[in-house]
Amino acid sequence: MSWRAAALIRGYQGWLRPLLFRSYGGDPERIHELTIALLSRLGADPWRGLVAALLPSAAGPIRLAGIDFPGRVGLAAGLDKDGQAARIWSALGFGFAELGTVTALAQPGNDRPRLFRATHSGALINRMGFNNLGGAALAARLTELGQVRGQARLGLPIGVSIGKTKAVGLDQAQTDYLASLAAVAPVADYVAVNVSSPNTPGLRRLQTASQLGELLTSLVQAAPSDLPIFVKLTCDLTEADLDQVVEAALRAGAAGFIATNTTLARDGLKGPDCRLAQQAGGLSGAPLAQRARRMVARLSGLTDRPVIGSGGVMTVDDARALFDAGASLVQIFTGLIYSGPGLVAAINDLAADWPNRAGSDLERSPHD
Repeated sequence: MSWRAAALIRGYQGWLRPLLFRSYGGDPERIHELTIALLSRLGADPWRGLVAALLPSAAGPIRLAGIDFPGRVGLAAGLDKDGQAARIWSALGFGFAELGTVTALAQPGNDRPRLFRATHSGALINRMGFNNLGGAALAARLTELGQVRGQARLGLPIGVSIGKTKAVGLDQAQTDYLASLAAVAPVADYVAVNVSSPNTPGLRRLQTASQLGELLTSLVQAAPSDLPIFVKLTCDLTEADLDQVVEAALRAGAAGFIATNTTLARDGLKGPDCRLAQQAGGLSGAPLAQRARRMVARLSGLTDRPVIGSGGVMTVDDARALFDAGASLVQIFTGLIYSGPGLVAAINDLAADWPNRAGSDLERSPHD
């Protein structure tokens, strides 16, 4: 880790994070909303240029699923659902940003409070419930910013995570996902299909092999030929179920996998955080690290298509472990909240020297 990345992490953890965590009565969601609003303003000129000059750039370029990624560390879905801060992510050193999860219809999500900070465990519990303004609103915002698939107008590839509208029944889920895909396809460099969030009733039933295969087949067939479809899975699957799901996804034409979504398990909560174990929702952060590594390793043994490691990336060593397990890219969310942009810089330091072990196997048409 470079001295600059280490200094950024120390400064954030020692000064800015305590200030943020205490502000607005310690309400994590309110703090998040205001942070995204601030980052949105910093994304405008001339502030964006100043931020980019202060922070290291993305590193370790790689081509996957027909997409040129300038770096190996990306923003995970959920942090910037509606793309409010889309202009700032490349300036912070990210090599790609996954926006969303968005749904075909705008929806408020679950009742508040719905985000809980487990500080002793380096974790979060959330039951947000896909609160978003809808796929069409995200597409309109990105279009206004000049985002077009394959042109990197925002300085990095943009992925869009799509999920099921809560009010839509499972029997209409395919139509609902297709509507989201149609809305975001012009502005997305890849689409991530979220069937693994624990916070929309019944959603994980779409993660069974038969249901997922049918859904992904319809999405792959409807997508433009240069728009790869990834699928985001949960580590709560058994190994047998994971094997079947991966086989179904590959038959359907999925370009790759994202592992993992949040977990319903509560292993890893420590001390005072154990009181949060009864809160409904998905757990992310440090307690997810080992499970994410095992799942990435399992996926890498089942397919040579790209695997994006997401879950428990709290330190540069966590990112290294996911690369060692077979991930080609990593995403961060909770780690950004706990360590700030210095963590992005530290992973970029690692990625700058990381060998491209993927080779030409990953440089294929996304629908092969």
